[in-house]
Amino acid sequence: MPEQREPEDLTLIDDEACHKFVAGIELAGRRWSSSILLAAARGATRYSEYYRMIDGISQRLLAQRLKELTEQDLLVREVIPTTPVQVHYHLSSRGKELMDSLTPLVRWGQKWDPDSPPHRPGGDATVETP
Repeated sequence: MPEQREPEDLTLIDDEACHKFVAGIELAGRRWSSSILLAAARGATRYSEYYRMIDGISQRLLAQRLKELTEQDLLVREVIPTTPVQVHYHLSSRGKELMDSLTPLVRWGQKWDPDSPPHRPGGDATVETP
């Protein structure tokens, strides 16, 4: 059985820290942003790799989100002067730090089954039908 940790006292977080938290969660939670960051953490560098790894994203939206995540210093855009020019994106140190924070959520998502019935208090996972 995993060791239970004592939760941090979240009442000690001030308004400024709360505002920064909300802004960070909204950025990471924007549609496709976390998928792009996860693809970067999994080794994607080129636009085509991101496009192949992220099922369902449009090319226009991928370009827009890559630009936004670069502007927020979560990704680094590197232009390689070859013929044709290559553009690589990778996690910045700030992006790596965010992914370190999101890793427990990714692990939870690997165990969670969206098709299973909701769990009830007391461990009863049965669903009552009328």
